[in-house]
Amino acid sequence: MKCEHCTRKKCDTSKHKVLAVSVCPQSLPYFAAKFSLSVTDASRRLCGFLKSLGVHYVFDTTIAADFSILESQKEFVRRFRQHNEEEPTLPMLTSACPGWVRYAERVLGHPVTPHLCTAKSPQQIMGSLVKDYFARRQNLSPDKIFHVIVAPCYDKKLEALQEDVLTASRGSRGTDCVLTSGEITQMMEQSDLSVRDAALDTLFGDMKEEEVRRHDGASSDGYLAHIFRHAAKELFNEDVGEVTYRTLRNKDFQEVTLEKSGEVLLRFAAAYGFRNIQNVVLKLKKGKFPYHFVEVLACAGGCLNGRGQAQTEDGCVDKALLQKMKGIYTDIPVRLPETSSHVQELYQEWLDGTDSPRVQEALHTAYQGPGHPANSRDIKW
Repeated sequence: MKCEHCTRKKCDTSKHKVLAVSVCPQSLPYFAAKFSLSVTDASRRLCGFLKSLGVHYVFDTTIAADFSILESQKEFVRRFRQHNEEEPTLPMLTSACPGWVRYAERVLGHPVTPHLCTAKSPQQIMGSLVKDYFARRQNLSPDKIFHVIVAPCYDKKLEALQEDVLTASRGSRGTDCVLTSGEITQMMEQSDLSVRDAALDTLFGDMKEEEVRRHDGASSDGYLAHIFRHAAKELFNEDVGEVTYRTLRNKDFQEVTLEKSGEVLLRFAAAYGFRNIQNVVLKLKKGKFPYHFVEVLACAGGCLNGRGQAQTEDGCVDKALLQKMKGIYTDIPVRLPETSSHVQELYQEWLDGTDSPRVQEALHTAYQGPGHPANSRDIKW
């Protein structure tokens, strides 16, 4: 398997003993739509194909998003309680989208980067899970595992190049290669291999994934909905069931509020696409931004609309395919991160508890400003 983000040469995978692939949940509806399968059957077909190529393990990155959401929830509550006008910690801006984060780091810098949530993205956390936790379970050094991410967008390739993606153990890169859903589909369509469907693996030995699950977002991991419910309960003891979105200037800018006795207690927003991001940044810099939290995604329409899977050959959005993908994604059962027994086990077994120094080391990051030198490979994308 060729590492697409290496420059001018093919990666030498002979030094790796184990080949592992992790699939983003927003990629699975694409495979289901392309091959007219249920999302569970699509995951089994994809897993079987990858294993026919010699992949040893195929994981779902939902568990990594669990950690990212849970840490983001805790951070928002902490920021809300510490916020003051002299040292503003709000609004908190999500940090899961690499296109947005790179724009914030490379172009915007202060006063925007201090508002970025410090929780690592699901891709970064999955790299740590595979190269640290899973490697230890398999009695392997991290450099003996070659880890590939299957993702809906090309920005994930850039994210894999960041030095901060290096895991804490032995300086091994968490993600060695990123392939988009579209690139995998091309491989599947051009292959004449005999493929037998297979269930997704888990990080826990011989266990297999029983059912595909997602988080509570219409086209993404749903940071807004999860953090909104958590904050309403933790800060105001309010139980929120259905999260009601109000569309404002366009369909990719929506607002969610928590109100009590005529007072707005929480005001959240979702801002997707570069046009809305620019609007957010402009108002933030002017000090006229009324929100406590913003879920920011670089792709208009969210992660399902990533350029690596939702576009035609001429670069236009495949609207029919995207609509089909949205329907498939909506039908996937939602699992709340708090309800995952595996996540709670990992907090104890892997990270020594939910508030240990290991949590900060493995699940959080810091951001560079515009003066940070760009990687020579990075600027070619």
